[in-house]
Amino acid sequence: MNLRLDSVLRDTVAAVQANALTPVYALPAAVRRRLAGAPIQIDGNTLDPDVQLLLRIDNLLPRTTKTDAATARTRFRNLCKLITGTPADLLRVTDLTVRGAAGQLEARLYIPRGDAGRGLLVYLHGGGWVVGDLGTHDALCRSIAADAGVRVLSVDYRLAPEAPAPTAAEDAIAAFTWAVDHAEDLGADPGLVAVGGDSAGGNLAAVVAQQTVRRGLPQPALQVLLYPAVDLVARRPSRDLFSEGFILTEEDIIWYRDLYTPDPTLRPDPIVSPLRAEDLTGLPPTYLTTAGFDPLRDEGLEYATALTAAGNDLTHAHHPTLPHGHTNLLTVPGTTRQAHTHLTNHLKEALH
Repeated sequence: MNLRLDSVLRDTVAAVQANALTPVYALPAAVRRRLAGAPIQIDGNTLDPDVQLLLRIDNLLPRTTKTDAATARTRFRNLCKLITGTPADLLRVTDLTVRGAAGQLEARLYIPRGDAGRGLLVYLHGGGWVVGDLGTHDALCRSIAADAGVRVLSVDYRLAPEAPAPTAAEDAIAAFTWAVDHAEDLGADPGLVAVGGDSAGGNLAAVVAQQTVRRGLPQPALQVLLYPAVDLVARRPSRDLFSEGFILTEEDIIWYRDLYTPDPTLRPDPIVSPLRAEDLTGLPPTYLTTAGFDPLRDEGLEYATALTAAGNDLTHAHHPTLPHGHTNLLTVPGTTRQAHTHLTNHLKEALH
Protein backbone atom coordinates (compact mmCIF):
# COMPACT_ATOMS: atom_id res chain seq x y z
CA MET A 1 0.00 0.00 0.00
CA ASN A 2 1.34 3.44 -0.88
CA LEU A 3 1.76 6.32 1.59
CA ARG A 4 -1.48 7.97 0.50
CA LEU A 5 -3.52 4.85 1.30
CA ASP A 6 -1.66 4.45 4.59
CA SER A 7 -2.75 7.96 5.52
CA VAL A 8 -6.37 7.30 4.52
CA LEU A 9 -6.40 4.10 6.58
CA ARG A 10 -5.07 5.94 9.65
CA ASP A 11 -7.75 8.59 9.21
CA THR A 12 -10.35 5.84 8.81
CA VAL A 13 -9.34 4.16 12.06
CA ALA A 14 -9.45 7.54 13.82
CA ALA A 15 -12.97 8.10 12.52
CA VAL A 16 -14.09 4.72 13.84
CA GLN A 17 -12.58 5.45 17.24
CA ALA A 18 -14.57 8.68 17.23
CA ASN A 19 -17.81 6.72 16.69
CA ALA A 20 -18.11 7.92 13.10
CA LEU A 21 -18.07 4.81 10.92
CA THR A 22 -20.62 6.12 8.42
CA PRO A 23 -18.17 8.53 6.70
CA VAL A 24 -15.88 5.58 5.97
CA TYR A 25 -18.45 4.29 3.49
CA ALA A 26 -18.82 7.72 1.93
CA LEU A 27 -15.36 7.21 0.43
CA PRO A 28 -15.35 6.26 -3.27
CA ALA A 29 -15.85 2.54 -3.85
CA ALA A 30 -12.44 2.23 -5.51
CA VAL A 31 -10.74 3.69 -2.43
CA ARG A 32 -12.69 1.41 -0.11
CA ARG A 33 -11.65 -1.64 -2.13
CA ARG A 34 -7.97 -0.66 -2.00
CA LEU A 35 -8.18 -0.04 1.74
CA ALA A 36 -9.80 -3.44 2.21
CA GLY A 37 -6.78 -5.20 0.70
CA ALA A 38 -6.48 -8.22 -1.55
CA PRO A 39 -9.73 -10.19 -1.91
CA ILE A 40 -10.26 -12.95 0.66
CA GLN A 41 -11.39 -16.20 -0.93
CA ILE A 42 -12.23 -19.29 1.12
CA ASP A 43 -14.14 -22.43 0.17
CA GLY A 44 -15.11 -21.02 -3.21
CA ASN A 45 -16.53 -17.75 -1.83
CA THR A 46 -15.14 -14.20 -1.94
CA LEU A 47 -15.72 -11.98 1.07
CA ASP A 48 -17.70 -8.81 0.38
CA PRO A 49 -15.06 -6.03 0.07
CA ASP A 50 -16.97 -3.52 2.19
CA VAL A 51 -17.27 -6.09 4.98
CA GLN A 52 -13.60 -6.90 4.53
CA LEU A 53 -12.78 -3.21 5.05
CA LEU A 54 -14.76 -3.21 8.29
CA LEU A 55 -12.94 -6.32 9.50
CA ARG A 56 -9.60 -4.78 8.66
CA ILE A 57 -10.45 -1.65 10.62
CA ASP A 58 -11.65 -3.76 13.55
CA ASN A 59 -8.34 -5.61 13.59
CA LEU A 60 -6.51 -2.26 13.97
CA LEU A 61 -8.58 -1.15 16.95
CA PRO A 62 -7.48 -1.89 20.54
CA ARG A 63 -8.39 -5.44 21.54
CA THR A 64 -10.22 -6.47 24.69
CA THR A 65 -9.73 -9.99 25.97
CA LYS A 66 -12.85 -11.82 27.11
CA THR A 67 -11.88 -12.18 30.74
CA ASP A 68 -15.36 -11.80 32.19
CA ALA A 69 -18.94 -11.20 31.08
CA ALA A 70 -19.01 -7.55 32.16
CA THR A 71 -15.97 -6.69 30.01
CA ALA A 72 -17.39 -8.56 27.04
CA ARG A 73 -20.72 -6.79 27.38
CA THR A 74 -19.05 -3.39 27.40
CA ARG A 75 -17.04 -4.17 24.28
CA PHE A 76 -20.13 -5.49 22.50
CA ARG A 77 -22.12 -2.35 23.35
CA ASN A 78 -19.30 -0.15 22.06
CA LEU A 79 -18.99 -2.18 18.86
CA CYS A 80 -22.72 -1.92 18.19
CA LYS A 81 -22.54 1.87 18.51
CA LEU A 82 -20.02 1.94 15.65
CA ILE A 83 -21.93 -0.16 13.14
CA THR A 84 -25.57 0.81 13.54
CA GLY A 85 -25.72 4.17 11.79
CA THR A 86 -28.65 6.61 12.01
CA PRO A 87 -31.71 5.10 13.75
CA ALA A 88 -34.74 4.60 11.54
CA ASP A 89 -37.64 6.98 12.07
CA LEU A 90 -40.66 5.24 13.62
CA LEU A 91 -44.10 6.22 14.80
CA ARG A 92 -43.46 5.13 18.37
CA VAL A 93 -41.00 3.20 20.55
CA THR A 94 -42.26 2.08 23.95
CA ASP A 95 -40.46 0.38 26.83
CA LEU A 96 -42.57 -2.15 28.69
CA THR A 97 -42.35 -5.40 30.64
CA VAL A 98 -43.34 -8.89 29.54
CA ARG A 99 -43.65 -12.21 31.28
CA GLY A 100 -40.50 -14.28 31.70
CA ALA A 101 -40.06 -17.75 33.13
CA ALA A 102 -39.68 -16.32 36.65
CA GLY A 103 -40.89 -12.74 36.81
CA GLN A 104 -40.93 -9.76 34.49
CA LEU A 105 -38.50 -9.01 31.66
CA GLU A 106 -37.70 -5.66 30.09
CA ALA A 107 -38.89 -5.31 26.49
CA ARG A 108 -39.26 -2.65 23.81
CA LEU A 109 -42.05 -2.28 21.27
CA TYR A 110 -41.33 -0.66 17.88
CA ILE A 111 -44.23 0.63 15.79
CA PRO A 112 -43.50 1.83 12.23
CA ARG A 113 -45.09 4.73 10.44
CA GLY A 114 -47.76 4.01 7.87
CA ASP A 115 -49.58 0.71 7.52
CA ALA A 116 -48.10 -1.71 10.07
CA GLY A 117 -50.60 -4.41 9.27
CA ARG A 118 -51.51 -6.75 12.11
CA GLY A 119 -48.28 -8.71 12.41
CA LEU A 120 -45.79 -8.72 15.28
CA LEU A 121 -42.23 -10.05 15.40
CA VAL A 122 -41.00 -11.07 18.86
CA TYR A 123 -37.25 -10.49 18.53
CA LEU A 124 -34.53 -12.22 20.59
CA HIS A 125 -31.13 -10.55 20.33
CA GLY A 126 -27.85 -12.31 19.61
CA GLY A 127 -24.69 -12.24 21.69
CA GLY A 128 -23.88 -15.80 22.67
CA TRP A 129 -26.50 -15.85 25.47
CA VAL A 130 -23.93 -13.78 27.43
CA VAL A 131 -23.79 -10.30 25.86
CA GLY A 132 -26.38 -8.15 24.12
CA ASP A 133 -29.40 -6.24 25.37
CA LEU A 134 -32.19 -3.97 24.17
CA GLY A 135 -29.66 -1.26 23.37
CA THR A 136 -27.26 -3.34 21.27
CA HIS A 137 -30.06 -4.38 18.92
CA ASP A 138 -32.13 -1.20 19.07
CA ALA A 139 -31.04 0.07 15.66
CA LEU A 140 -31.61 -3.34 14.05
CA CYS A 141 -35.13 -3.64 15.49
CA ARG A 142 -35.91 -0.09 14.37
CA SER A 143 -34.68 -0.89 10.88
CA ILE A 144 -36.70 -4.11 10.66
CA ALA A 145 -39.84 -2.35 11.86
CA ALA A 146 -39.41 0.55 9.43
CA ASP A 147 -38.43 -1.46 6.36
CA ALA A 148 -40.80 -4.41 6.86
CA GLY A 149 -43.63 -2.24 8.11
CA VAL A 150 -44.33 -4.54 11.07
CA ARG A 151 -44.36 -4.19 14.84
CA VAL A 152 -41.29 -5.56 16.59
CA LEU A 153 -41.16 -6.56 20.26
CA SER A 154 -37.55 -6.91 21.46
CA VAL A 155 -37.15 -9.01 24.62
CA ASP A 156 -34.33 -8.66 27.15
CA TYR A 157 -34.09 -12.29 28.32
CA ARG A 158 -31.78 -13.21 31.19
CA LEU A 159 -28.12 -13.82 30.35
CA ALA A 160 -25.47 -16.33 31.34
CA PRO A 161 -23.39 -16.89 33.38
CA GLU A 162 -25.71 -15.36 35.98
CA ALA A 163 -28.60 -17.33 34.48
CA PRO A 164 -27.29 -20.43 32.67
CA ALA A 165 -29.29 -22.63 30.30
CA PRO A 166 -32.11 -23.26 29.95
CA THR A 167 -33.08 -19.93 31.54
CA ALA A 168 -32.85 -17.88 28.34
CA ALA A 169 -34.87 -20.49 26.45
CA GLU A 170 -37.61 -20.60 29.09
CA ASP A 171 -37.70 -16.79 29.20
CA ALA A 172 -38.08 -16.71 25.42
CA ILE A 173 -40.94 -19.22 25.48
CA ALA A 174 -42.73 -17.32 28.25
CA ALA A 175 -42.24 -13.95 26.51
CA PHE A 176 -43.53 -15.27 23.21
CA THR A 177 -46.67 -16.77 24.76
CA TRP A 178 -47.20 -13.47 26.64
CA ALA A 179 -47.02 -11.63 23.32
CA VAL A 180 -49.68 -13.89 21.82
CA ASP A 181 -51.88 -13.48 24.90
CA HIS A 182 -51.52 -9.67 24.71
CA ALA A 183 -51.37 -9.32 20.92
CA GLU A 184 -54.54 -7.23 20.74
CA ASP A 185 -53.15 -4.81 23.33
CA LEU A 186 -50.02 -4.49 21.18
CA GLY A 187 -52.09 -3.77 18.07
CA ALA A 188 -51.48 -7.19 16.53
CA ASP A 189 -53.43 -10.25 15.49
CA PRO A 190 -52.73 -13.23 17.82
CA GLY A 191 -52.51 -15.41 14.72
CA LEU A 192 -49.78 -13.22 13.17
CA VAL A 193 -47.18 -13.25 15.96
CA ALA A 194 -43.76 -14.42 14.72
CA VAL A 195 -40.56 -15.18 16.62
CA GLY A 196 -37.07 -14.42 15.41
CA GLY A 197 -33.50 -13.68 16.38
CA ASP A 198 -29.89 -13.60 15.26
CA SER A 199 -27.14 -16.06 16.27
CA ALA A 200 -27.89 -17.05 19.90
CA GLY A 201 -31.22 -15.29 19.46
CA GLY A 202 -31.83 -17.46 16.41
CA ASN A 203 -31.13 -20.46 18.62
CA LEU A 204 -33.76 -19.24 21.09
CA ALA A 205 -36.27 -18.57 18.31
CA ALA A 206 -35.80 -22.12 17.01
CA VAL A 207 -36.32 -23.45 20.54
CA VAL A 208 -39.50 -21.39 20.92
CA ALA A 209 -40.87 -22.77 17.65
CA GLN A 210 -40.13 -26.36 18.69
CA GLN A 211 -41.24 -26.14 22.30
CA THR A 212 -44.51 -24.33 21.65
CA VAL A 213 -45.48 -27.17 19.31
CA ARG A 214 -44.38 -29.91 21.71
CA ARG A 215 -45.94 -28.27 24.78
CA GLY A 216 -49.23 -27.42 23.11
CA LEU A 217 -48.71 -23.67 23.43
CA PRO A 218 -49.65 -20.96 20.90
CA GLN A 219 -47.33 -21.37 17.95
CA PRO A 220 -45.47 -18.72 15.93
CA ALA A 221 -46.89 -17.68 12.59
CA LEU A 222 -43.28 -17.65 11.36
CA GLN A 223 -39.84 -18.35 12.79
CA VAL A 224 -36.99 -16.11 11.63
CA LEU A 225 -33.59 -17.71 12.21
CA LEU A 226 -30.68 -15.45 11.27
CA TYR A 227 -27.44 -17.50 11.11
CA PRO A 228 -28.57 -19.44 14.19
CA ALA A 229 -26.50 -21.56 16.56
CA VAL A 230 -28.41 -24.83 16.56
CA ASP A 231 -25.95 -27.45 17.85
CA LEU A 232 -23.76 -27.02 20.93
CA VAL A 233 -22.23 -30.49 20.60
CA ALA A 234 -20.80 -31.36 17.18
CA ARG A 235 -18.04 -29.52 15.34
CA ARG A 236 -18.32 -29.04 11.59
CA PRO A 237 -15.78 -27.97 8.91
CA SER A 238 -16.91 -24.33 8.83
CA ARG A 239 -15.69 -23.97 12.43
CA ASP A 240 -12.14 -24.60 11.16
CA LEU A 241 -12.47 -22.62 7.93
CA PHE A 242 -13.59 -19.44 9.70
CA SER A 243 -12.13 -19.87 13.18
CA GLU A 244 -10.45 -16.44 13.17
CA GLY A 245 -11.01 -13.04 11.62
CA PHE A 246 -14.71 -13.11 10.70
CA ILE A 247 -16.47 -11.46 13.68
CA LEU A 248 -17.35 -14.69 15.53
CA THR A 249 -14.25 -16.73 16.40
CA GLU A 250 -13.69 -20.25 17.65
CA GLU A 251 -12.59 -18.79 20.98
CA ASP A 252 -15.86 -16.86 21.18
CA ILE A 253 -17.95 -19.94 20.44
CA ILE A 254 -16.33 -22.03 23.16
CA TRP A 255 -16.43 -19.18 25.69
CA TYR A 256 -20.12 -18.49 25.10
CA ARG A 257 -21.00 -22.19 25.10
CA ASP A 258 -19.21 -22.87 28.37
CA LEU A 259 -20.88 -19.93 30.13
CA TYR A 260 -24.35 -20.76 28.77
CA THR A 261 -24.12 -24.51 29.40
CA PRO A 262 -21.67 -25.09 32.28
CA ASP A 263 -23.25 -28.53 32.59
CA PRO A 264 -22.09 -30.35 29.41
CA THR A 265 -24.77 -33.02 29.80
CA LEU A 266 -27.40 -30.42 28.84
CA ARG A 267 -25.83 -29.62 25.46
CA PRO A 268 -27.46 -32.46 23.47
CA ASP A 269 -30.91 -31.47 24.76
CA PRO A 270 -33.08 -29.73 22.11
CA ILE A 271 -33.77 -26.98 24.65
CA VAL A 272 -30.25 -25.72 23.79
CA SER A 273 -29.43 -27.67 20.59
CA PRO A 274 -32.60 -27.59 18.46
CA LEU A 275 -30.90 -29.42 15.60
CA ARG A 276 -30.83 -32.50 17.83
CA ALA A 277 -34.59 -32.74 18.26
CA GLU A 278 -35.83 -36.19 17.28
CA ASP A 279 -39.01 -34.83 15.70
CA LEU A 280 -38.97 -31.69 13.53
CA THR A 281 -42.42 -32.16 12.01
CA GLY A 282 -45.22 -29.65 12.34
CA LEU A 283 -43.07 -26.56 12.81
CA PRO A 284 -44.17 -23.10 11.61
CA PRO A 285 -42.97 -21.65 8.31
CA THR A 286 -39.30 -20.74 8.56
CA TYR A 287 -37.10 -17.98 7.19
CA LEU A 288 -33.50 -19.09 7.78
CA THR A 289 -30.30 -17.35 6.74
CA THR A 290 -26.77 -18.69 6.53
CA ALA A 291 -23.55 -16.86 5.65
CA GLY A 292 -20.60 -18.06 3.61
CA PHE A 293 -17.94 -16.72 6.03
CA ASP A 294 -19.56 -17.96 9.24
CA PRO A 295 -18.19 -20.67 11.57
CA LEU A 296 -21.86 -21.60 12.20
CA ARG A 297 -22.56 -21.95 8.49
CA ASP A 298 -22.57 -25.73 8.31
CA GLU A 299 -24.91 -26.32 11.24
CA GLY A 300 -27.31 -23.75 9.76
CA LEU A 301 -27.21 -25.54 6.41
CA GLU A 302 -27.81 -28.85 8.17
CA TYR A 303 -30.80 -27.45 10.02
CA ALA A 304 -32.25 -26.12 6.77
CA THR A 305 -31.94 -29.58 5.24
CA ALA A 306 -33.51 -31.22 8.31
CA LEU A 307 -36.45 -28.81 8.34
CA THR A 308 -37.19 -29.49 4.69
CA ALA A 309 -36.83 -33.26 5.15
CA ALA A 310 -39.40 -33.08 7.95
CA GLY A 311 -41.89 -31.46 5.57
CA ASN A 312 -41.74 -27.90 6.88
CA ASP A 313 -42.17 -24.76 4.78
CA LEU A 314 -38.69 -23.22 4.50
CA THR A 315 -37.31 -20.09 2.86
CA HIS A 316 -33.52 -20.40 3.01
CA ALA A 317 -31.50 -17.26 2.20
CA HIS A 318 -27.81 -18.12 1.86
CA HIS A 319 -25.42 -15.15 1.62
CA PRO A 320 -22.09 -16.57 0.40
CA THR A 321 -20.10 -13.31 0.57
CA LEU A 322 -21.08 -12.30 4.12
CA PRO A 323 -19.86 -13.21 7.64
CA HIS A 324 -21.64 -14.05 10.85
CA GLY A 325 -23.29 -10.97 12.36
CA HIS A 326 -23.92 -9.18 9.07
CA THR A 327 -27.51 -8.27 10.01
CA ASN A 328 -26.18 -5.75 12.51
CA LEU A 329 -23.84 -4.05 9.99
CA LEU A 330 -26.38 -1.40 9.12
CA THR A 331 -23.81 1.17 7.97
CA VAL A 332 -22.17 -1.20 5.48
CA PRO A 333 -23.51 -0.80 1.92
CA GLY A 334 -23.92 -3.34 -0.83
CA THR A 335 -24.54 -7.00 -0.09
CA THR A 336 -25.40 -6.48 3.57
CA ARG A 337 -28.19 -4.10 2.59
CA GLN A 338 -29.43 -6.57 0.00
CA ALA A 339 -29.62 -9.27 2.67
CA HIS A 340 -31.53 -6.90 4.94
CA THR A 341 -33.98 -6.05 2.16
CA HIS A 342 -34.57 -9.74 1.42
CA LEU A 343 -35.40 -10.30 5.09
CA THR A 344 -37.73 -7.33 5.47
CA ASN A 345 -39.54 -8.06 2.20
CA HIS A 346 -40.24 -11.58 3.45
CA LEU A 347 -41.52 -10.26 6.78
CA LYS A 348 -43.73 -7.74 4.99
CA GLU A 349 -45.28 -10.47 2.87
CA ALA A 350 -45.67 -12.99 5.71
CA LEU A 351 -47.01 -10.72 8.46
CA HIS A 352 -49.38 -8.36 6.62
